[in-house]
Amino acid sequence: MKLLHVDSSILGPGSVSRQLSAEIVAAESRLHQGLEVVYRDLGREPVGHLSGAHLAAGQGAVPEAQPLRQDVAAGQAALEEFLAADIVVVGAPMYNFAIPSQLKAWIDRLAVAGKTFRYTDKGSEGLAGGKKVIIASSRGGFYGPQTPIAFLDHQETYLRNIFGFFGITDVTFIRAEGIALGPDQRAKSIEAAQSTIAGLAA
Repeated sequence: MKLLHVDSSILGPGSVSRQLSAEIVAAESRLHQGLEVVYRDLGREPVGHLSGAHLAAGQGAVPEAQPLRQDVAAGQAALEEFLAADIVVVGAPMYNFAIPSQLKAWIDRLAVAGKTFRYTDKGSEGLAGGKKVIIASSRGGFYGPQTPIAFLDHQETYLRNIFGFFGITDVTFIRAEGIALGPDQRAKSIEAAQSTIAGLAA
């Protein structure tokens, strides 16, 4: 089995999502002996954002500039990593009510017609089903369905829907909320998330 581990936080060692994603990978490694892990750090080595030149290259145009050729190749490598993985673990903090732009840029490289989805006369069809996606979600406040600001959650709702668009129905969120509301709440939230992670390998 292959696991793709993706981090997107820009906070380095102080990142809660990085801490939790690493613990999720460790739990999955205990559960699946011999698990092959591929790691991609979007915070340190981001995939470039899409441009018109990228779209033209995706439609068959040959990139003339060397940096663009390298970037197109990097995007293809990211897509191949994703397609090859049985399990995908994503560290996804909430930034300004949504996901980091680095994570969005990576997802844009995955959303390729004929690879992760296709359009049919009955609508869109996901082509990347059969994978398990586990998302380490960290949020400064509380944005659950019963909270007054649930409507501002464009992080977990987006991730669930985009992976669903790719045909992936097995999506689990390991969530640490309220981490900006003081050290006690931060510790409590991380401990609760760690308890959930421990249950993954039980």
